[in-house]
Amino acid sequence: MELYKLRPWWQNLTEAQQKSVIYKLLDQLDVSNKQLRMKAARCILYLAQGCWAEVQSDAEQREWTRTNVMLLYEAGVFPAFVELLNIEITNTRRAGFAMRKISVSLDDSTDLRIILSVLYIITEVMREEAKDLENSIYKNNVESFKEDLIHPYDDELLVVKLLGMVTYFCTGLAPHFPMKKVLLLLWKIILVSLGGINTLRELKKQYREEAGLDTQQEDTLEVARTMRASSPPVSAADLIETLNQKKTHRSYRRFLMKQSSLDEPGLGMEYEGGEIGNNTPNNEAEGEANVFMNQSGWKLVTYYRNENNQSPTRPDTPPLTKGKGLPWTPKVRQKDVDTFLEVSRLKFVGYNLVGDRQSLAGLPQPILEGVNTLKRHMYTSLAEVQIQKEEQMLRNPVSTPRFPIRQTPTEIVYHAILPFVPQYMIALLKILLAAAPTSKAKTDSTNIMADVLPGQMPMTVFQSMKLGIDVNRHKEIIVKAVSAILLLLLKHFKLNHIYQFEFMSQHLVFANCIPLVLKFLNQNIVAYIEAKNVISILDFPLCVIGEQPDVSLDNLEIGDNLPYSWRNVFSCINLLRILNKLTKWKHSRIMMLVVFKSAPILKRTLKVRHAMMQLYVLKLIKMQTRYLGRQWRKTNMKTISAIYAKVRHRLNDDWAYGNDLEARPWDYQVDECVLRSCVDRFNNLRYTNVAKDKDMEPVDNSVTSVLGVNVELSDEFKQHYELWLQQEVFQRSINWDELLDPEACTCDMHIKYAYLFHLMSFKYILHYLHTL
Repeated sequence: MELYKLRPWWQNLTEAQQKSVIYKLLDQLDVSNKQLRMKAARCILYLAQGCWAEVQSDAEQREWTRTNVMLLYEAGVFPAFVELLNIEITNTRRAGFAMRKISVSLDDSTDLRIILSVLYIITEVMREEAKDLENSIYKNNVESFKEDLIHPYDDELLVVKLLGMVTYFCTGLAPHFPMKKVLLLLWKIILVSLGGINTLRELKKQYREEAGLDTQQEDTLEVARTMRASSPPVSAADLIETLNQKKTHRSYRRFLMKQSSLDEPGLGMEYEGGEIGNNTPNNEAEGEANVFMNQSGWKLVTYYRNENNQSPTRPDTPPLTKGKGLPWTPKVRQKDVDTFLEVSRLKFVGYNLVGDRQSLAGLPQPILEGVNTLKRHMYTSLAEVQIQKEEQMLRNPVSTPRFPIRQTPTEIVYHAILPFVPQYMIALLKILLAAAPTSKAKTDSTNIMADVLPGQMPMTVFQSMKLGIDVNRHKEIIVKAVSAILLLLLKHFKLNHIYQFEFMSQHLVFANCIPLVLKFLNQNIVAYIEAKNVISILDFPLCVIGEQPDVSLDNLEIGDNLPYSWRNVFSCINLLRILNKLTKWKHSRIMMLVVFKSAPILKRTLKVRHAMMQLYVLKLIKMQTRYLGRQWRKTNMKTISAIYAKVRHRLNDDWAYGNDLEARPWDYQVDECVLRSCVDRFNNLRYTNVAKDKDMEPVDNSVTSVLGVNVELSDEFKQHYELWLQQEVFQRSINWDELLDPEACTCDMHIKYAYLFHLMSFKYILHYLHTL
């Protein structure tokens, strides 16, 4: 500011003076001297951070951030910093192995962190502004920003550029790339350009309306918000305690039977809704549930009296609610209805009508009622409609019109990342593995600490503790960003077209995403949820606003007031949702869950008393229950009861007690191969120039283009072409009158004369060759 003869106080400048300063800083970004260029970038970063040296509260800082970001965007700062990012990436690739160091630190990524921070703040402010876009005074800026994100910067989408940075980092050629900032920026750009949960809900409703499908469907997140968390399954220690309590209960019960005051309530047992009688059922064999509530309504209360011997209740047990239904409307697929009809016809009529879904003659009344119930609850997904259209186009490629391609932001992103999806998925999962708490540090593992480790290691206990907390926080943020990126891309691709979703899903499976997520969950998940890797007084903007207290080991407050870390809850739910999307209706992938022994891992995850998280865990357990055996089901009835209470029912699904013993693992691989061929065919027809079936291509009737095609003639043909002309051209007589008469000329004659006509056209070509 002093360089331009202005007082260094941003808030006292007029809007015209502020814009003038921004334009001068933009001019400095174009100079060749890197130090001057990055100094101007630092000044712009200070403006984007809300001029924190001039404010008195975090609310004031946020308001100035919003105002300054809009000024910066209108001046063209965002594309200018994208260009700076291109320069840094290009310089890194030119340097090659010269940039590689044995150890990297904060000093190696300073310039990149400045650039990425400015891009991130602008993106995040625009995202917040888009939440209430109709009432925003910056509506035009937000809409223009969204349009910019789905158009290439320097012939490349910004999403592709950032994913390329992730891949380049994982190859080891750019270990100084600050992955946390790259992944956070990538996540927020996907949120702004493609949309979040609300956008997905609106798009799903719109696409289902266009396809003629029902739009009144329950939203999973909305229903999960109304659920209550279940008590976790018992551990070994709880079982031992339960057995002891059962022994005590039996002896206490025998004691009560000898007393004359058996009808006095409150001493030992209490019946819900009735009096104690002599026909008291003996339900001791029911297991640990008898300790709290048995099947007949008896509730033990003696062992849970409080210190004052008052109301006998069990802690952490919600009161029973009667008359409340299941949270979900049952569903059934068209495939399930067809299977039910096929089995019923073979059983009661003795034959099957392939493709007939209406004829019900000969079936008894209960079967007819069952068919009506199934049809009333039948749900057709967008994926089924899209697959049917693709199959119809495959069967009738000439008569069936091509499925229209919407140029949506999702379609643009998919087309841009299609050639590199395998590399991108592997790179993201590598970073997720490196950030997982269960991963062990190895010399050849991906180093994600480039933007957290200082150049000089800490010397005091306070510095070491602060660095340790910062490292754990760093890893948690990376896990949060990667899980959100994968989930958003999967959901948007599935909504746009099912085969786009399947393409990404298969490459995630090939990159071992399923065992990786299970490895992440195979930890003390409760401790991970309750981790408090936060030091509020050292976080921005509190660390720079107002007078700073002397922070030492004695007055250091770690964590916040919440009993859990929402960041880690968010990450775990995202990973569970990704696992659900990869395995739903895919038997070969469900078998992977069984092979990797996911049931005990998922059962331990139920200890987290969060309804939405428990819902996705129970879905994963439900998928594989039929393969876990009778003994597992017998010892895990509480988990199965939770599945019945919380997970949506499929009307004719025998998930709990069905045994699919005839199926073999290699039988399921056929389905995976068929899916892979369908996905490849879809991508080839839409996005590549791979040669298609020549028989299905339209015939070229233009003489100019046909004669202009270069024909490669063999040496043998060139030697004997005169004999070929004599036999195939000159000696054949053509009845032109018969050929031109449509009534006299048959189809075979048309084909014959058309063939001869082409031979005659070759006569002139060959005559020309002969003259040469």
